[in-house]
Amino acid sequence: MTNLTFGFIGGPEIMWIAIVVLVLFGAKKVPELMKGVGTGIKEFKKASRDVQDEFQRTIDEGANQSPPAPVVRPTSDSVSHSPKA
Repeated sequence: MTNLTFGFIGGPEIMWIAIVVLVLFGAKKVPELMKGVGTGIKEFKKASRDVQDEFQRTIDEGANQSPPAPVVRPTSDSVSHSPKA
């Protein structure tokens, strides 16, 4: 099984970060901060999902369209050359 780590961040580092956050913001502000972070992550995921849906819809619309009709241009053989008077 693969161990997911954030590079050099391990258990002790996360503990120190949590202690610093508690000291800087206080115990009453931490839940508010985490709620804001959670809301931001949720909005980011929703926006990402909306963009993916739009791309998929565009791809589906392009696949359902018929190819454009070929352009027929007259050749030099079909053009009549009448002498000018």
